[in-house]
Amino acid sequence: MNPVVRQSWKRTVFALLLFGAAFGYLEAAVVSYLRILHEPARLRYYPNRAPGDLFPLLTLEQLRASGTVQTQTLPIEVGREAATILMLAAVALAVARNAGQWAAAFVLGFGTWDFTFYVFLKLLLGWPASLLTWDILFLIPVPWVGPVWAPMLVSVAMILAGVWQFRSEAGERPIRIGNAQWAGIFLGAAIVIVAFAMDYRIVMAAGRPERFHWAVFLVGMAIGVGSYVHAAVREQAA
Repeated sequence: MNPVVRQSWKRTVFALLLFGAAFGYLEAAVVSYLRILHEPARLRYYPNRAPGDLFPLLTLEQLRASGTVQTQTLPIEVGREAATILMLAAVALAVARNAGQWAAAFVLGFGTWDFTFYVFLKLLLGWPASLLTWDILFLIPVPWVGPVWAPMLVSVAMILAGVWQFRSEAGERPIRIGNAQWAGIFLGAAIVIVAFAMDYRIVMAAGRPERFHWAVFLVGMAIGVGSYVHAAVREQAA
């Protein structure tokens, strides 16, 4: 590998890791403010809730009854989440030279952002209590929920795949992801999202999720990660 090329991909990876970590802190800071904002309303409706327990969520009716500030926060938060994805996609586009690099940059930034988010939440709030603690992961198009273990596993897979893709792009035999592998990656991602969103009706009705759909989640992870690994192994064997 050319020393200049090697230095270039390492610099890009470092920049994405740094951006993702800083973004993770920003996300943790925003969540800290949101919890302070919503805590009075949550104590009003759920006074016996254990400290640090995010469930049950406030229903839409309870949010409206809690005041204008509480009602306005929800669409603002949805917009912020959409902007977060656009920012990660834009940064990836800025450093990528092709579709493979864009995907690698996006998953590397996303995975680092999500992983460090939980690290900084632990430092700022002492939360989560454990990796089995349930979290609200996303709100678009419906609430996604799951134990912290699950999104962190996804984040680790994203980081590893992103770094490996950049490394291969800088070498003599870059990984070429074919249409079948792309289909598998997107299918796996969709199944993982379904696993997170399957209990949205329960949590929106102020219910408490009891058991995560690990079987569905692991099938999605196996399909998505397996598709990328298949592309990598095929390239090495060619």
